[in-house]
Amino acid sequence: MSLFPEPAPPASERICGIDEAGRGPLAGPVIASAVVLDPNIAISGINDSKKLSPMARFNLAQQIKDKALAWGIGRAEVSEIDTLNILQATLLAMYRAYEQLEVPLDLALVDGNQAPRLKCRTQTIVRGDSKVLAISAASILAKVERDRVMAEYAKEHPEYGFDVNFGYHSQEHIDALNTYGPCPIHRKSFRPVADAFDLNSKPQDLFEPQ
Repeated sequence: MSLFPEPAPPASERICGIDEAGRGPLAGPVIASAVVLDPNIAISGINDSKKLSPMARFNLAQQIKDKALAWGIGRAEVSEIDTLNILQATLLAMYRAYEQLEVPLDLALVDGNQAPRLKCRTQTIVRGDSKVLAISAASILAKVERDRVMAEYAKEHPEYGFDVNFGYHSQEHIDALNTYGPCPIHRKSFRPVADAFDLNSKPQDLFEPQ
């Protein structure tokens, strides 16, 4: 299946692809990436990050960083997700990723149906991570970075299994939430986390300074 079923932008335009990882989890930041691929350097195997194995994603992420004209990573923290809502936090992470790019751009292709306000033209593409090569590359970088971040959090909070579930809604994660209560990287605005607060006798103590 071609990665470009929709009309591609003119070859003279310099474009970036933007995608995110981590909109759905109950814990951790949302992380976005922006990638400007070099049209003269092919990178074999780029695809929607969800269709790749962890090792394939990791190896491709290294190649993308080495061979792309530019790439950037942006993130929105849990406090921003809880304050702004997940959509606005996602757009903020995308904007921050875009701001990391140090090359002039004509067009930003953004996965989904909503885009942040950028300093160049933007176009949204639903399921763009399986249609546009640059968005696929961005999805890989975002996913690999978020997995790395959650694996680090797993060392601080091993009871939640963040290195396995990456903060997503799994039965083991919910059981840990109900047993231990939320930790500081849980999204308090998400329903299962709010429910866990109610089950914990003093959940606020988990967020008070030591």
